[in-house]
Amino acid sequence: MDHSKMLGMDHSSMPGMKPEAAPMDHSKMPGMDHGSMPGMKPDAMQMGAMQGGSPPSDARDPDAYSNGLSMGAMNGMDMADNDRYGQVLIDRLEATHSKDGNGQALDAQAWYGTDLNKLWLKVDGERSNGKLGATRTEALWNHAIAPYWGLQTGLRHDFGDGPGRTWAAIGVQGLSPYWFDVQATAYVGQGGRTAARVEAEYDILFTQRLILQPNVKASFYGRNDPERGIGSGLSEVEAGLRLRYEVSRKFAPYIGVVWKGKFGQTADYAREAGHAMRETQVVAGLRVWF
Repeated sequence: MDHSKMLGMDHSSMPGMKPEAAPMDHSKMPGMDHGSMPGMKPDAMQMGAMQGGSPPSDARDPDAYSNGLSMGAMNGMDMADNDRYGQVLIDRLEATHSKDGNGQALDAQAWYGTDLNKLWLKVDGERSNGKLGATRTEALWNHAIAPYWGLQTGLRHDFGDGPGRTWAAIGVQGLSPYWFDVQATAYVGQGGRTAARVEAEYDILFTQRLILQPNVKASFYGRNDPERGIGSGLSEVEAGLRLRYEVSRKFAPYIGVVWKGKFGQTADYAREAGHAMRETQVVAGLRVWF
């Protein structure tokens, strides 16, 4: 619709309806100088009096209904990774049976500390036909270097089945992709002795309580140690398969089978001593932690 052709609809002829109006000059308006008003200059406005001050006479006592408790300074909040925790895990406490006789075995560890730093104690040993076999104990300081991984340094001491040996230890322990628990440690001992040990295990869950755990261990040594029946290179390999049922998360009986083998000069020492170079054991035991 063309409104311009409608008679009587010319708004521009109406007073005050022109499209452009002259700007208003406020400086010409008398009495509107705010700068002359007391306290209205930016640097003269005092806001401090609006803050704080004494409470009114009828203000309620903030501690009147606290039964004697008063508000104090709030303690600083600690992050969860600064808390200290501990655990004792008896991973394998088992009886063993093979054609060479019966025995017992123990693999246990304990730790205490924060997420970043922990003290670890480990023991791994066996007893066969009433005689203590090779047993390893370690005291290690664990420092987190990545999610699920820690750098471990400390001492290892071997006893049983020959003279004792003490080693300095450094290694890593953690959870690899696909949920493998992995340990790898290198050792340096007296007289220039060196050694290395790797271990890996994995949990296969048939149900939330019935779990099959394969594991493998391997030991390496840098030189012969005839007094302990250990040869250089790959010395021993152990592979096991254990099926456990977790009555509770902290208590699980299990049964399984373990294969052990000696290699290289270690196998020669075992043959000379009348021991088996290869051995298969049936095992039954308990896994407990607290």
